[in-house]
Amino acid sequence: MDDERISVTELTTERLPEVAALCRRGLDLVEDAAEAEAIVDTVYGRARPGRPVVGLLAVRGRKSVGVLVCSVPGQPDAAYGCVDLVVVVPEERRRGVARTLLAHAERWLAERGAREVLLAGNPPYYAWPGIDVRYTPAVCAALALGYRQDRTAWNMTADLSYDDSPALRSTVEAERRLATTGVTVRRAEPADLPALTAFARDTFGGVWDGELAGSVGRAGAGCHAAWRDGAVVGFAAWGSSRPSWFGPMGTDPAAAGSGIGGVLLRRCLRDQRDAGIEHAQIGWVGPVPFYSGSAGARIERVFLLYRKDVGLDRTQTGQGPE
Repeated sequence: MDDERISVTELTTERLPEVAALCRRGLDLVEDAAEAEAIVDTVYGRARPGRPVVGLLAVRGRKSVGVLVCSVPGQPDAAYGCVDLVVVVPEERRRGVARTLLAHAERWLAERGAREVLLAGNPPYYAWPGIDVRYTPAVCAALALGYRQDRTAWNMTADLSYDDSPALRSTVEAERRLATTGVTVRRAEPADLPALTAFARDTFGGVWDGELAGSVGRAGAGCHAAWRDGAVVGFAAWGSSRPSWFGPMGTDPAAAGSGIGGVLLRRCLRDQRDAGIEHAQIGWVGPVPFYSGSAGARIERVFLLYRKDVGLDRTQTGQGPE
């Protein structure tokens, strides 16, 4: 059995339970293994209607020993592709499984116009910004296979495990103060989605449309929004990528300092606590001081993002998300 070669086959929806079980075994961090099913659903099941996605299974004999999911961004002019998930079961590591899967993925992405492959999250359907620094074998594999690190990202953790947590402070008084300025805050409903996505797109650009659509009205997710004179002035969402993850969030720059952001944040964190989540991940964080002050959050998970040239025309360089 030990000398059986690895074969690679394309993932089908019928094998998703098998892949989720493989990920529960192969994801070393407890918080990732606990959400294996949601991770697979996000990067493969939910992503496929919106962009080109392929899942690859590595098989030795009759046993699945690794899985990879990769995708091309939805925008037509993108010249890069992303590896969204790579998992190898512990007993098969350092036996060429990841190398084989990545070689297949690089070819698949290059055939679809990618000149670079990124080991980085591909919003709105992603499970991590990049490789968590604690996944040391994955970092070593990326370097051995010619990937170069070009960015760092981090998450902050909000502790929801005890009633007096700063992340669970009441928003009642803050909402009363906002009401005196004409701002109301409420849970977003599906009928609000067009206004929310228009606000996000016009104010911040990017791909938050899809993340909002994955939060509003979906089980295991949610969104709260602030309104003034019938117009959106802020939103915060959770659960779009993973149940324990918070984001995205945005407030009208003209309302900066008003307290809207803190209210929206803690409303979502309260939802996550009610869903049984004890530690919320504020993903791919930008404003560290805001989350620290508003929810007592701390920087905890750190991710390394990698890229590699793969296109046939090496004279041109594709630009990934910044």
